[in-house]
Amino acid sequence: MRLLFPPLTAFALLTPAYAEKLTATERIEIVRGMTAEYATVKVPLPRSKKALTITSAGAWDKAQWEAAGKEHGPAARKGDLVQVTKVEIDGNRLVLEINGGFRGGRRWYEGVQVGVGGTTRPISTNQSVAPGGTTLELKFDGPVPPLKATEIKKLLSPVMDFERRSATESYVESLPEPVKAAIQEKRAVEGMDREQVILALGRPEHKVRETKDGLELEDWIYGKPPGKITFVTFHGNKVIKVRDVYAGLGGSVAPPLPPR
Repeated sequence: MRLLFPPLTAFALLTPAYAEKLTATERIEIVRGMTAEYATVKVPLPRSKKALTITSAGAWDKAQWEAAGKEHGPAARKGDLVQVTKVEIDGNRLVLEINGGFRGGRRWYEGVQVGVGGTTRPISTNQSVAPGGTTLELKFDGPVPPLKATEIKKLLSPVMDFERRSATESYVESLPEPVKAAIQEKRAVEGMDREQVILALGRPEHKVRETKDGLELEDWIYGKPPGKITFVTFHGNKVIKVRDVYAGLGGSVAPPLPPR
């Protein structure tokens, strides 16, 4: 097995093997902090049914990644923009779904269009679109520690750059202030369209459609007990209602966490 070891950050060197499990609040903050974040790829990311491992020390198996790329093709090439569409914590692994995962479709930002002089044009005109996404796992020596999103991004920096300004950021800057602020704060608000909700929250875990008072509605549901659950209700392509609850395993409900 051939591993790549880029220069380690001081943080990675000092990361202890945490023995304590994360609290519900710490888990929520990690998921909330990384979901829907976007980054520029620094090394080719292959499509893979099995999660691609990068250790908290910044090492990954180049040969394994190359083999996955030969078998399934690329999920993203060097310099491509990608989005973290789902985050899960599993023991000593922080699992990050990229661009909808292995069975995902086109890159999320290719559906974004910018209005110019009464017409719209897509941000991305790249025709060589990868057929799907992939999954990364950030692996620790012990249980996943209570990290901030900025710390997680540093650990992922050998393969992904979360700091580079992107076309999507330029698009977000062009939006009305309430929508722009909501995307930056990772929350949905009434009046958003589907692409803007994905920018803010990522892809939903569940979708439910129903007809109510003659209106065709669709709920996008984020989160699951124990923790914060967000219901985003669409009529057509617009959000008409957003509801947050904080649910425990036993079904108890409390007010949501305050915004960051």
